[in-house]
Amino acid sequence: MIKCPECGHQVSDKAPTCPSCGVEIAGKIVRCQQCGAVYFRENDECPICNYPNLRKREMSPTIPPPVPPASKPEKTAPEPKKAKKKSHWGILAFSFLMACVICGVFFYFYYTAKDTKETEAYNYAITSDDPLVLQSFLDTYRDADATRRDSIETRLQAIHQASKDWLDACTSKSKTTILKYLEKYPNSAHKGEALNKIDSIDWAKAKDLDTESGYEEYTKAHPNGAHVEDAEEGLKNLRMKHLQPEEVNIVQNLFRKFFQGANSNDEEMLKATLSEVMQSFQGKKNVSSYQVVEHMRQANASGKNWRVMGDYKIEKRPTETEQIEYDVKFTVVREDSQNPSNNNPSKYLVEAKVNSEGLIVEMNMTKIIT
Repeated sequence: MIKCPECGHQVSDKAPTCPSCGVEIAGKIVRCQQCGAVYFRENDECPICNYPNLRKREMSPTIPPPVPPASKPEKTAPEPKKAKKKSHWGILAFSFLMACVICGVFFYFYYTAKDTKETEAYNYAITSDDPLVLQSFLDTYRDADATRRDSIETRLQAIHQASKDWLDACTSKSKTTILKYLEKYPNSAHKGEALNKIDSIDWAKAKDLDTESGYEEYTKAHPNGAHVEDAEEGLKNLRMKHLQPEEVNIVQNLFRKFFQGANSNDEEMLKATLSEVMQSFQGKKNVSSYQVVEHMRQANASGKNWRVMGDYKIEKRPTETEQIEYDVKFTVVREDSQNPSNNNPSKYLVEAKVNSEGLIVEMNMTKIIT
């Protein structure tokens, strides 16, 4: 097989014509003795290396040259040696070697890039809390290192277990269960939600108890809780309904001071315990504090002193204006200061009312007849 000198297509050197371009082949071509190229016999020289076409010269008719005068014979140029055909085995071996090198380089970079990408995906997945990310690594890198796959699978199982534990804690509605969850997963993404659930559980307990201690316990455990304002309002309402020890002391000291002022005729001490205008005093309405002081001064003119018995009955109640009033009942004894041995002192029932400012606004004393 040769290349057609005209079109370059492969053709048999024995074919009459080139099947591609139709040029005559058989008997019309020669091979260059210098470079081995095929060209038309009619050419004077090789179109590749310009070596002369010796066969054309051999085919041309010979004309006897004129007989030259006798002279020394000229030296003829030596016939060029035929170029030896180069062996193709060396080219093939070199090409094969280069192909192996190229393939080796390609596979090196391919597996290096693959390993780098796998390492990046592993580092991202192992620090993620998203089970989809972890599962994606397992699905994508099925041929990854066993150690990496084991660590990813272990983390995925831990995340699934944490999700199950959180679901159990939520459905249980138990403070103890939620606290155990937080102890096991202190950095859980559900930590805030878990604390809110505990807040709600503690508030529900305080609300059901509806006691001062219950509300105080809630505000102490949850100083920034969602129901702090509700707890403070509950405390306020309870304290308006229930008498506190400090309130009892205030009321008792108020009436002790009143009768001490009466016994010592201390006008200022008496006025300090009274509202400027009393709603009621000894059956009279709208009595001024001056009138009350004068009444007590006249009552004490006989030389008798008042002694508080201390049997207080105090009731606390809110008013329509969200204020507090105290209804007070107790007994006092009027004794003869000139004759302390008198065994028949007068006894009176005192019924009074104290406002939120700690002043007496009503006071009526009824003598107890025995």
